[in-house]
Amino acid sequence: MKMQKRRRKENKTDYLNRLRLLKSGSARIVFRRTNKYFISQYITSRQAQDKIEMGVNSKQLLKYGWPKESSGSLKSIPAAYLTGYLIGEQINKKKAETPIIDFGMLRVLQKTKVHAFLKGLVDAGIKIKCKEKDFPDEERIKGKQLKNKIDVEGIKNKIGEEK
Repeated sequence: MKMQKRRRKENKTDYLNRLRLLKSGSARIVFRRTNKYFISQYITSRQAQDKIEMGVNSKQLLKYGWPKESSGSLKSIPAAYLTGYLIGEQINKKKAETPIIDFGMLRVLQKTKVHAFLKGLVDAGIKIKCKEKDFPDEERIKGKQLKNKIDVEGIKNKIGEEK
């Protein structure tokens, strides 16, 4: 009987998917969720050795105008969108190659935080194939459902001005 690898048992690594991503030879954007934040990294691989070129944490949104009283919502749909937009702007600024997306073991469902992240990348100018109908509604991206209103457009403009 074959034993599963430790990281597969812990539900951390899908080795078949990782092998496919490495064989593609393209850079990739890794999107991960922690208990409080989103982490996004632009990674290049050479001979199965990963090198992180740039990274963004949703906690960095605080310096762009995310309200301090809403710091508990840095794992919401607007935070995912702005995290994607922020890493997309950094990729454009460094003129890096167009990446492929690596969601790891996250479930990819329609109209969720994962697709809000993708919409942020697309709005930043990264060319990624995805269906428009999978993105969350504009009201959810703008944070209309949250108690403390978040000025998503204002934060997006501040990120864009940093170029």
